[in-house]
Amino acid sequence: MPHTMRRSLAAATAVLLGATALTACGSSDSDDKAAASGPVSLTYWAWAPGMDKVVALWNAEHPDIKVTVQKQASGDDLVTKIITAAKAHKAPDLVQAEYQALPTLVSNDALADIAPDVAGVKDRFAPGIWQQTTFGGEAVYALPQDSGPLMFFYRQDLFKQYGLSVPTTWEEFATTARDLRKKAPDKALTTFSANDSGLFAGLSQQAGAQWWTFEGDTWKVGIDDAATRKVTDFWGGLVGEGAIDNQPMYTPAWNKALNSGEQLAWVSAVWAPGVLTTAAPDTRGKWAMAPLPQWSKGASSTGSWGGSSTAVTTDSKHKTAAAQFATWLNTDPVALAALVKESGIYPAATAAQTSGALAEAPAFFPNQPDFYTRAAEIAKTTAPAAWGPNVNVAYTAFKDEFGKAAKTRSGFGTALGTVQSATVADLKKQGFEVAK
Repeated sequence: MPHTMRRSLAAATAVLLGATALTACGSSDSDDKAAASGPVSLTYWAWAPGMDKVVALWNAEHPDIKVTVQKQASGDDLVTKIITAAKAHKAPDLVQAEYQALPTLVSNDALADIAPDVAGVKDRFAPGIWQQTTFGGEAVYALPQDSGPLMFFYRQDLFKQYGLSVPTTWEEFATTARDLRKKAPDKALTTFSANDSGLFAGLSQQAGAQWWTFEGDTWKVGIDDAATRKVTDFWGGLVGEGAIDNQPMYTPAWNKALNSGEQLAWVSAVWAPGVLTTAAPDTRGKWAMAPLPQWSKGASSTGSWGGSSTAVTTDSKHKTAAAQFATWLNTDPVALAALVKESGIYPAATAAQTSGALAEAPAFFPNQPDFYTRAAEIAKTTAPAAWGPNVNVAYTAFKDEFGKAAKTRSGFGTALGTVQSATVADLKKQGFEVAK
Protein backbone atom coordinates (compact mmCIF):
# COMPACT_ATOMS: atom_id res chain seq x y z
CA MET A 1 0.00 0.00 0.00
CA PRO A 2 1.47 3.42 -0.96
CA HIS A 3 2.62 5.47 2.02
CA THR A 4 0.29 8.37 1.34
CA MET A 5 -2.72 6.10 0.99
CA ARG A 6 -1.81 4.29 4.20
CA ARG A 7 -1.65 7.59 6.07
CA SER A 8 -4.95 8.76 4.62
CA LEU A 9 -6.68 5.54 5.61
CA ALA A 10 -5.14 5.60 9.07
CA ALA A 11 -6.45 9.08 9.68
CA ALA A 12 -9.86 8.32 8.24
CA THR A 13 -10.18 5.22 10.37
CA ALA A 14 -9.18 7.17 13.46
CA VAL A 15 -11.91 9.72 13.01
CA LEU A 16 -14.77 7.70 11.62
CA LEU A 17 -14.36 4.15 12.80
CA GLY A 18 -12.43 4.45 16.02
CA ALA A 19 -9.22 3.26 14.35
CA THR A 20 -10.06 -0.42 14.31
CA ALA A 21 -7.30 -0.90 11.78
CA LEU A 22 -4.81 0.36 14.37
CA THR A 23 -6.12 -1.64 17.30
CA ALA A 24 -3.31 -4.10 16.79
CA CYS A 25 -1.02 -1.37 18.04
CA GLY A 26 -2.73 -1.43 21.42
CA SER A 27 -2.30 -3.87 24.31
CA SER A 28 -1.12 -7.37 23.50
CA ASP A 29 -0.25 -10.66 25.12
CA SER A 30 3.43 -10.04 24.45
CA ASP A 31 3.14 -6.75 26.31
CA ASP A 32 1.62 -8.44 29.32
CA LYS A 33 4.23 -11.21 29.27
CA ALA A 34 7.04 -8.68 29.07
CA ALA A 35 5.62 -6.82 32.05
CA ALA A 36 5.31 -10.05 34.03
CA SER A 37 8.85 -11.22 33.31
CA GLY A 38 10.52 -8.40 35.22
CA PRO A 39 10.70 -4.64 35.80
CA VAL A 40 9.57 -2.54 32.87
CA SER A 41 11.48 0.56 31.80
CA LEU A 42 9.58 3.32 30.01
CA THR A 43 10.87 6.49 28.39
CA TYR A 44 8.73 9.64 28.43
CA TRP A 45 9.41 12.63 26.19
CA ALA A 46 7.98 15.77 27.82
CA TRP A 47 8.63 19.50 28.00
CA ALA A 48 6.64 20.53 31.08
CA PRO A 49 8.96 21.85 33.81
CA GLY A 50 9.40 19.69 36.89
CA MET A 51 8.05 16.56 35.21
CA ASP A 52 10.98 14.55 36.56
CA LYS A 53 9.88 15.39 40.12
CA VAL A 54 6.34 14.24 39.37
CA VAL A 55 7.55 11.00 37.80
CA ALA A 56 9.77 10.36 40.83
CA LEU A 57 6.58 9.94 42.87
CA TRP A 58 5.43 7.21 40.50
CA ASN A 59 8.77 5.44 40.52
CA ALA A 60 8.84 5.38 44.31
CA GLU A 61 5.51 3.55 44.43
CA HIS A 62 5.86 1.38 41.32
CA PRO A 63 9.21 -0.43 41.34
CA ASP A 64 8.02 -2.77 38.56
CA ILE A 65 7.46 0.05 36.08
CA LYS A 66 10.22 2.64 35.98
CA VAL A 67 9.64 5.81 33.96
CA THR A 68 12.50 8.02 32.79
CA VAL A 69 11.75 11.55 31.62
CA GLN A 70 13.71 12.95 28.72
CA LYS A 71 13.20 16.72 28.48
CA GLN A 72 12.28 17.93 25.00
CA ALA A 73 11.45 21.12 23.17
CA SER A 74 7.74 21.75 22.67
CA GLY A 75 5.67 22.65 19.62
CA ASP A 76 6.42 21.71 16.03
CA ASP A 77 9.99 20.68 16.85
CA LEU A 78 8.80 17.89 19.10
CA VAL A 79 6.16 16.74 16.62
CA THR A 80 8.81 16.46 13.90
CA LYS A 81 11.14 14.61 16.24
CA ILE A 82 8.44 12.11 17.25
CA ILE A 83 7.48 11.42 13.63
CA THR A 84 11.13 10.96 12.65
CA ALA A 85 11.71 8.59 15.56
CA ALA A 86 8.54 6.64 14.76
CA LYS A 87 9.57 6.11 11.15
CA ALA A 88 12.85 4.68 12.41
CA HIS A 89 10.99 2.62 15.06
CA LYS A 90 12.94 4.39 17.77
CA ALA A 91 10.18 6.43 19.40
CA PRO A 92 9.92 6.58 23.22
CA ASP A 93 7.12 4.80 25.07
CA LEU A 94 5.23 7.99 25.96
CA VAL A 95 5.10 11.54 24.66
CA GLN A 96 3.60 14.81 25.83
CA ALA A 97 1.63 16.06 22.84
CA GLU A 98 -0.44 19.19 22.34
CA TYR A 99 -4.03 18.46 21.36
CA GLN A 100 -3.71 20.03 17.92
CA ALA A 101 -0.72 17.77 17.18
CA LEU A 102 -2.56 14.50 17.78
CA PRO A 103 -4.09 14.11 14.28
CA THR A 104 -0.68 14.69 12.72
CA LEU A 105 0.90 12.04 14.93
CA VAL A 106 -1.95 9.57 14.36
CA SER A 107 -1.87 10.03 10.60
CA ASN A 108 1.84 9.20 10.74
CA ASP A 109 1.11 6.01 12.70
CA ALA A 110 3.06 7.31 15.69
CA LEU A 111 0.41 6.87 18.41
CA ALA A 112 -1.30 3.74 19.71
CA ASP A 113 -4.96 3.29 20.53
CA ILE A 114 -5.01 2.76 24.30
CA ALA A 115 -8.79 2.54 24.70
CA PRO A 116 -8.72 -0.99 26.19
CA ASP A 117 -6.31 0.15 28.89
CA VAL A 118 -8.02 3.37 29.95
CA ALA A 119 -11.62 2.26 30.24
CA GLY A 120 -13.55 4.24 32.82
CA VAL A 121 -11.54 7.48 32.75
CA LYS A 122 -13.64 9.38 30.21
CA ASP A 123 -15.87 10.98 32.83
CA ARG A 124 -12.85 12.49 34.60
CA PHE A 125 -12.64 15.15 31.89
CA ALA A 126 -14.91 17.73 30.27
CA PRO A 127 -16.49 16.31 27.08
CA GLY A 128 -14.92 18.98 24.87
CA ILE A 129 -11.45 18.11 26.17
CA TRP A 130 -11.91 14.34 25.95
CA GLN A 131 -13.07 14.69 22.35
CA GLN A 132 -9.72 16.17 21.38
CA THR A 133 -7.94 12.93 22.29
CA THR A 134 -10.45 10.63 20.59
CA PHE A 135 -11.51 12.65 17.51
CA GLY A 136 -15.06 11.69 18.39
CA GLY A 137 -14.49 7.98 17.83
CA GLU A 138 -14.01 4.94 20.05
CA ALA A 139 -10.22 4.97 19.87
CA VAL A 140 -8.27 6.82 22.57
CA TYR A 141 -4.95 8.23 21.38
CA ALA A 142 -3.97 10.11 24.54
CA LEU A 143 -5.18 11.14 27.96
CA PRO A 144 -5.82 14.85 28.58
CA GLN A 145 -3.19 16.42 30.83
CA ASP A 146 -3.81 20.15 30.97
CA SER A 147 -6.20 22.60 29.37
CA GLY A 148 -6.51 26.31 28.69
CA PRO A 149 -10.16 27.41 28.75
CA LEU A 150 -10.64 30.95 27.48
CA MET A 151 -11.88 33.71 29.79
CA PHE A 152 -12.21 37.47 29.93
CA PHE A 153 -9.73 39.34 32.11
CA TYR A 154 -10.29 43.00 32.91
CA ARG A 155 -9.08 45.82 35.16
CA GLN A 156 -11.73 46.18 37.85
CA ASP A 157 -10.52 49.59 38.95
CA LEU A 158 -10.49 51.08 35.45
CA PHE A 159 -13.82 49.57 34.48
CA LYS A 160 -15.28 51.31 37.52
CA GLN A 161 -13.45 54.56 36.74
CA TYR A 162 -14.84 54.72 33.21
CA GLY A 163 -18.29 53.40 34.08
CA LEU A 164 -17.94 50.20 32.03
CA SER A 165 -19.87 46.98 32.56
CA VAL A 166 -18.33 43.54 32.08
CA PRO A 167 -19.63 42.34 28.68
CA THR A 168 -21.56 39.08 28.63
CA THR A 169 -22.00 39.02 24.84
CA TRP A 170 -19.69 39.91 21.99
CA GLU A 171 -22.13 42.65 20.98
CA GLU A 172 -21.70 44.17 24.44
CA PHE A 173 -17.94 43.70 24.10
CA ALA A 174 -17.92 45.80 20.92
CA THR A 175 -20.08 48.48 22.55
CA THR A 176 -17.77 48.59 25.56
CA ALA A 177 -14.74 49.01 23.29
CA ARG A 178 -16.36 51.92 21.47
CA ASP A 179 -17.56 53.58 24.66
CA LEU A 180 -14.09 53.44 26.16
CA ARG A 181 -12.55 55.04 23.06
CA LYS A 182 -15.02 57.92 23.36
CA LYS A 183 -14.33 58.43 27.07
CA ALA A 184 -10.56 57.87 26.88
CA PRO A 185 -9.19 58.04 23.32
CA ASP A 186 -5.69 57.16 24.53
CA LYS A 187 -6.86 53.81 25.95
CA ALA A 188 -8.09 50.60 24.32
CA LEU A 189 -10.22 47.79 25.66
CA THR A 190 -7.86 45.22 24.15
CA THR A 191 -5.84 44.39 21.04
CA PHE A 192 -6.20 41.96 18.16
CA SER A 193 -2.93 40.04 18.06
CA ALA A 194 -2.15 38.41 14.73
CA ASN A 195 0.77 36.48 16.19
CA ASP A 196 -1.47 34.26 18.31
CA SER A 197 -2.98 31.59 16.08
CA GLY A 198 -4.01 29.54 19.10
CA LEU A 199 -6.15 32.34 20.52
CA PHE A 200 -7.92 32.87 17.20
CA ALA A 201 -8.50 29.12 16.93
CA GLY A 202 -10.01 29.09 20.41
CA LEU A 203 -12.32 32.00 19.63
CA SER A 204 -13.45 30.24 16.45
CA GLN A 205 -13.91 27.02 18.42
CA GLN A 206 -16.26 28.84 20.81
CA ALA A 207 -18.27 30.09 17.83
CA GLY A 208 -18.72 26.51 16.58
CA ALA A 209 -15.99 26.31 13.96
CA GLN A 210 -14.96 22.94 12.56
CA TRP A 211 -11.65 23.58 10.84
CA TRP A 212 -10.87 19.95 9.94
CA THR A 213 -13.49 17.23 9.52
CA PHE A 214 -14.00 14.02 7.56
CA GLU A 215 -16.45 13.31 4.79
CA GLY A 216 -16.28 9.73 3.64
CA ASP A 217 -12.58 8.97 3.19
CA THR A 218 -11.44 12.54 2.66
CA TRP A 219 -10.51 15.51 4.78
CA LYS A 220 -12.64 18.61 4.62
CA VAL A 221 -11.05 21.93 5.55
CA GLY A 222 -13.48 24.49 6.95
CA ILE A 223 -11.20 27.24 8.16
CA ASP A 224 -13.32 29.70 6.20
CA ASP A 225 -16.58 28.29 7.58
CA ALA A 226 -19.45 30.52 8.72
CA ALA A 227 -18.40 30.44 12.38
CA THR A 228 -14.83 31.53 11.65
CA ARG A 229 -15.99 34.19 9.21
CA LYS A 230 -18.19 35.58 11.98
CA VAL A 231 -15.20 35.77 14.31
CA THR A 232 -13.02 37.26 11.58
CA ASP A 233 -15.56 39.92 10.64
CA PHE A 234 -16.11 40.82 14.29
CA TRP A 235 -12.47 41.35 15.23
CA GLY A 236 -11.49 42.72 11.83
CA GLY A 237 -14.35 45.22 12.06
CA LEU A 238 -13.25 46.46 15.50
CA VAL A 239 -9.67 46.85 14.28
CA GLY A 240 -10.80 48.57 11.09
CA GLU A 241 -12.83 51.20 12.92
CA GLY A 242 -10.12 51.75 15.51
CA ALA A 243 -12.24 50.55 18.43
CA ILE A 244 -9.40 48.29 19.60
CA ASP A 245 -5.65 48.20 19.07
CA ASN A 246 -3.93 46.21 16.33
CA GLN A 247 -0.59 45.49 18.04
CA PRO A 248 0.73 41.97 18.76
CA MET A 249 0.90 40.53 22.26
CA TYR A 250 3.99 39.51 24.20
CA THR A 251 6.06 42.54 23.24
CA PRO A 252 7.56 45.24 25.49
CA ALA A 253 4.92 47.66 24.17
CA TRP A 254 2.12 45.25 25.04
CA ASN A 255 3.53 44.68 28.52
CA LYS A 256 3.70 48.44 29.05
CA ALA A 257 0.09 48.86 27.91
CA LEU A 258 -1.10 46.27 30.42
CA ASN A 259 0.99 47.62 33.25
CA SER A 260 0.11 51.27 32.71
CA GLY A 261 -3.59 50.77 32.09
CA GLU A 262 -3.48 51.76 28.42
CA GLN A 263 -5.15 48.40 27.77
CA LEU A 264 -8.01 47.52 30.10
CA ALA A 265 -8.81 43.92 29.20
CA TRP A 266 -7.37 40.74 27.76
CA VAL A 267 -9.13 37.74 26.23
CA SER A 268 -6.89 34.94 27.44
CA ALA A 269 -6.84 31.53 29.11
CA VAL A 270 -6.82 30.28 32.67
CA TRP A 271 -3.04 30.59 32.78
CA ALA A 272 -3.20 34.39 32.28
CA PRO A 273 -2.35 35.26 35.93
CA GLY A 274 1.15 33.88 35.43
CA VAL A 275 1.68 36.11 32.38
CA LEU A 276 0.28 39.18 34.11
CA THR A 277 2.62 38.64 37.04
CA THR A 278 5.60 39.39 34.81
CA ALA A 279 3.98 41.56 32.11
CA ALA A 280 2.08 43.90 34.44
CA PRO A 281 3.67 43.58 37.90
CA ASP A 282 2.27 46.89 39.17
CA THR A 283 -1.33 45.79 38.69
CA ARG A 284 -1.57 42.98 41.24
CA GLY A 285 -5.04 42.82 42.78
CA LYS A 286 -6.55 45.08 40.12
CA TRP A 287 -7.61 42.40 37.62
CA ALA A 288 -10.64 40.12 37.69
CA MET A 289 -11.78 37.21 35.56
CA ALA A 290 -15.20 36.60 33.99
CA PRO A 291 -16.61 34.10 31.49
CA LEU A 292 -15.88 34.73 27.83
CA PRO A 293 -18.54 36.89 26.12
CA GLN A 294 -21.08 34.79 24.23
CA TRP A 295 -22.45 35.03 20.71
CA SER A 296 -25.99 34.53 21.99
CA LYS A 297 -27.31 36.01 25.21
CA GLY A 298 -27.66 33.32 27.86
CA ALA A 299 -25.36 30.86 26.08
CA SER A 300 -22.48 29.19 27.91
CA SER A 301 -19.50 28.09 25.86
CA THR A 302 -15.78 28.70 25.73
CA GLY A 303 -12.82 27.78 23.57
CA SER A 304 -9.32 26.58 24.39
CA TRP A 305 -5.92 28.20 24.07
CA GLY A 306 -3.26 25.63 24.76
CA GLY A 307 -3.29 22.29 26.48
CA SER A 308 -1.52 18.98 26.10
CA SER A 309 -1.97 15.25 26.58
CA THR A 310 -0.02 12.09 27.38
CA ALA A 311 0.13 9.57 24.54
CA VAL A 312 1.56 6.07 24.12
CA THR A 313 3.51 5.42 20.94
CA THR A 314 3.10 2.55 18.53
CA ASP A 315 6.76 1.68 19.10
CA SER A 316 6.31 1.01 22.81
CA LYS A 317 6.80 -2.64 23.71
CA HIS A 318 4.96 -2.07 27.00
CA LYS A 319 1.76 -0.29 26.01
CA THR A 320 -0.29 -1.57 28.93
CA ALA A 321 2.30 -0.39 31.44
CA ALA A 322 2.64 2.93 29.61
CA ALA A 323 -1.12 3.44 29.64
CA GLN A 324 -1.16 2.62 33.35
CA PHE A 325 1.38 5.37 34.01
CA ALA A 326 -0.49 7.84 31.76
CA THR A 327 -3.69 7.14 33.69
CA TRP A 328 -1.96 7.72 37.03
CA LEU A 329 -0.31 10.91 35.80
CA ASN A 330 -3.55 12.49 34.66
CA THR A 331 -6.15 11.19 37.14
CA ASP A 332 -4.45 10.35 40.44
CA PRO A 333 -4.89 13.12 43.06
CA VAL A 334 -1.25 12.91 44.17
CA ALA A 335 0.03 13.12 40.61
CA LEU A 336 -2.29 15.98 39.70
CA ALA A 337 -1.31 17.96 42.79
CA ALA A 338 2.33 17.47 41.85
CA LEU A 339 1.70 18.57 38.27
CA VAL A 340 0.11 21.78 39.53
CA LYS A 341 2.94 22.44 41.98
CA GLU A 342 5.95 21.38 39.92
CA SER A 343 4.80 22.01 36.34
CA GLY A 344 2.40 24.91 36.90
CA ILE A 345 -0.33 23.38 34.75
CA TYR A 346 -4.10 23.75 34.90
CA PRO A 347 -5.15 20.08 35.02
CA ALA A 348 -7.66 18.75 32.53
CA ALA A 349 -9.09 16.40 35.16
CA THR A 350 -12.10 18.25 36.53
CA ALA A 351 -11.71 16.95 40.10
CA ALA A 352 -8.31 18.63 40.38
CA GLN A 353 -9.41 22.06 39.19
CA THR A 354 -10.60 23.24 42.61
CA SER A 355 -8.51 21.16 45.00
CA GLY A 356 -4.99 21.12 46.38
CA ALA A 357 -2.84 23.89 44.99
CA LEU A 358 -5.87 25.31 43.13
CA ALA A 359 -8.03 25.65 46.24
CA GLU A 360 -6.84 29.25 46.61
CA ALA A 361 -6.85 32.00 44.00
CA PRO A 362 -3.64 32.91 42.14
CA ALA A 363 -1.46 35.25 44.19
CA PHE A 364 -1.94 37.93 41.51
CA PHE A 365 -5.72 37.81 42.05
CA PRO A 366 -6.17 38.25 45.84
CA ASN A 367 -9.34 40.24 45.12
CA GLN A 368 -11.04 37.21 43.53
CA PRO A 369 -10.87 34.34 46.05
CA ASP A 370 -13.25 32.19 43.99
CA PHE A 371 -11.02 32.41 40.89
CA TYR A 372 -10.51 28.67 40.42
CA THR A 373 -14.07 27.79 41.38
CA ARG A 374 -15.32 30.03 38.60
CA ALA A 375 -12.62 28.77 36.24
CA ALA A 376 -13.70 25.17 36.81
CA GLU A 377 -17.28 26.02 35.87
CA ILE A 378 -16.08 27.75 32.71
CA ALA A 379 -13.81 24.82 31.82
CA LYS A 380 -16.81 22.47 31.83
CA THR A 381 -18.28 24.44 28.92
CA THR A 382 -15.28 23.94 26.62
CA ALA A 383 -16.52 23.42 23.07
CA PRO A 384 -15.13 20.53 21.01
CA ALA A 385 -12.26 21.30 18.66
CA ALA A 386 -11.61 19.81 15.23
CA TRP A 387 -7.89 19.51 14.47
CA GLY A 388 -6.22 18.14 11.35
CA PRO A 389 -2.88 16.81 10.11
CA ASN A 390 -1.36 20.20 9.22
CA VAL A 391 -2.25 22.64 11.97
CA ASN A 392 1.27 24.05 11.77
CA VAL A 393 0.71 25.15 8.18
CA ALA A 394 -2.60 26.83 9.01
CA TYR A 395 -1.07 28.59 12.01
CA THR A 396 1.86 29.89 9.98
CA ALA A 397 -0.44 31.13 7.23
CA PHE A 398 -2.61 32.85 9.84
CA LYS A 399 0.35 34.74 11.28
CA ASP A 400 1.49 35.83 7.83
CA GLU A 401 -1.87 36.84 6.37
CA PHE A 402 -3.59 38.19 9.46
CA GLY A 403 -0.38 40.02 10.36
CA LYS A 404 -0.69 41.98 7.12
CA ALA A 405 -4.38 42.62 7.69
CA ALA A 406 -3.85 43.82 11.25
CA LYS A 407 -1.09 46.17 10.16
CA THR A 408 -3.25 47.80 7.47
CA ARG A 409 -6.48 47.43 9.48
CA SER A 410 -8.17 45.86 6.45
CA GLY A 411 -8.46 42.71 4.38
CA PHE A 412 -9.26 40.24 7.16
CA GLY A 413 -11.76 38.29 5.04
CA THR A 414 -9.24 37.89 2.25
CA ALA A 415 -6.65 36.76 4.79
CA LEU A 416 -8.96 34.03 6.04
CA GLY A 417 -9.51 32.76 2.50
CA THR A 418 -5.77 32.60 1.96
CA VAL A 419 -5.29 30.56 5.14
CA GLN A 420 -7.94 28.15 3.89
CA SER A 421 -6.28 27.81 0.48
CA ALA A 422 -2.81 27.31 1.93
CA THR A 423 -4.05 24.60 4.28
CA VAL A 424 -5.89 22.72 1.52
CA ALA A 425 -2.91 22.96 -0.84
CA ASP A 426 -0.57 21.55 1.80
CA LEU A 427 -2.86 18.60 2.56
CA LYS A 428 -2.99 17.73 -1.14
CA LYS A 429 0.78 18.08 -1.40
CA GLN A 430 1.19 15.60 1.43
CA GLY A 431 -0.99 13.08 -0.41
CA PHE A 432 -4.20 13.41 1.59
CA GLU A 433 -7.56 13.35 -0.18
CA VAL A 434 -9.35 16.65 0.33
CA ALA A 435 -13.02 17.36 -0.34
CA LYS A 436 -13.82 20.33 -2.53
